[in-house]
Amino acid sequence: MGTWNKDRATKRIDAKIDALPLKDIEIKEYVRETDLSGLSGSTAYRVDGVHVYADILNLRDLLNVTGVEGEVCHKRTLRFLNMHYRAAHRIIGAVGSIFVDFHNQRLHTVFPKPYDDAAKRVHRAVATAQLIIDVLARTGEDADHPAAKVRVGIDTGKALAVNNGRRGHREPLFLGPPANYAAKRSGGGSAPGIFLTNEARKAIGLPEARDVDTTPLTADEIAASKAAAKLDVTVDSIVKEWAEDLKNNPIGDFVFSGHTPPFSTLDIEALSVKNSRRQDAASIYGDLDGFTAYVGANIGTDAGAKHVVRALHVLRSELDAVLHEDFQGRKVRYIGDCIHGLLAEGTAQTTDAVETISNMTLCAAAMRSSFDLALKRLKEKGTDASSLGLQIGFEYGPVTVTRLGMKGALVRCSVSRGILEAEREQGRCKANQTAIGKNAYSKCSHGVHAIFGDMRIRGSLDYDTALNEMSGKDDKTARAIKAAAAVPLLKPASSASTPLSFPDRPTGPTKPGGFA
Repeated sequence: MGTWNKDRATKRIDAKIDALPLKDIEIKEYVRETDLSGLSGSTAYRVDGVHVYADILNLRDLLNVTGVEGEVCHKRTLRFLNMHYRAAHRIIGAVGSIFVDFHNQRLHTVFPKPYDDAAKRVHRAVATAQLIIDVLARTGEDADHPAAKVRVGIDTGKALAVNNGRRGHREPLFLGPPANYAAKRSGGGSAPGIFLTNEARKAIGLPEARDVDTTPLTADEIAASKAAAKLDVTVDSIVKEWAEDLKNNPIGDFVFSGHTPPFSTLDIEALSVKNSRRQDAASIYGDLDGFTAYVGANIGTDAGAKHVVRALHVLRSELDAVLHEDFQGRKVRYIGDCIHGLLAEGTAQTTDAVETISNMTLCAAAMRSSFDLALKRLKEKGTDASSLGLQIGFEYGPVTVTRLGMKGALVRCSVSRGILEAEREQGRCKANQTAIGKNAYSKCSHGVHAIFGDMRIRGSLDYDTALNEMSGKDDKTARAIKAAAAVPLLKPASSASTPLSFPDRPTGPTKPGGFA
């Protein structure tokens, strides 16, 4: 059971703002051989590059191959992703682009080279995109682990590279229009292929498309880019290396256990194929609405870019603090200007669905309260980010948490039907809205049900509103929080009661050593 407190949140926000004075934030230009790994939180680079997002379209099909979302379904999906991650990782290393992130089914990589030649960068990105498509078409194993169907989005332009602030993950985060628009093109439909923004099309002399999401590159256009790029790597060489690696370093069987709540104690960096987590939980996505436009309006000047860096770090840090400190949840990762997290109440074996959903509702509402407070404090300290909004979506159901990919470069993965639905719920929100998934809505308390209504969406849902409305409808979690707040902090002194004692005996049933 978590709680949010305005004074506590204010102290956190002010401390974060004070730790990032504008005079200490450095905005630099990305030049030849700049190393973007391990950026400090006060440094950002302005990078002119081509952004590539590659989405695996058949991930959802794989998750829905069985009626029940059980272990078999999750093991198949994770092995499927792991195989394709390994192949894509090899491609990125071979073509010299910057790895940004794998977020479940979505790969993000950036081409800053060749310098001062946008056309050559776009050609190289297109050639690499086709390489990814062709390689992943051959890296399936069987009907349970098929080849991946891929849709790629590409855009070009200036973005800000900042530190993504994740222990064990030193890759940079890119903020701005080209990253956002490339992502939108990869997620803009269900048809496979390579989809360029008109900015990227113009860079290589292609005519403008009336609808970029339904205008994939033709075979001739792709061939022209491949000829211009002259990549010194082939589909056959990548597939051969991938197969040898799979033989020498087999993935092995996924072994799941439940994590004893709260999720805040889960060390994701310790997870692996043989030490993965799986249980019922609530998954949340909180996305900064309007951030791409905010970056685009401010990236041109150093003074403006400094405000972008400060706003991003303060806002994301506070959303994470609400989830982790106030509600004992766990951030899985930052995805650009979005946070993805998990929360559960109960035991490692049995999650309390009603309490988990009530707590996640209060957590989402607290995130909005903290967000609004952070915007106010930022403006008072000279950084006006009041154009931003916060879209929040959450869902409940079985989740997985593990790390996949190449040894020495494992990436976090938390995937399930509910996680995909949580992201979809966030996507249907406007700037100030919170949405609850269908499964969570079907299992929640009457108090949560009443908050969201038949459309399962609510505007301006802050912490006080959620707490009062839920407790008014007899939500046990909300009522317990209000009752605890009403108890005086000082109680009359009383003599200590005799401590309880229990005889020593083995507990049971036991679980193998090393499992939570």
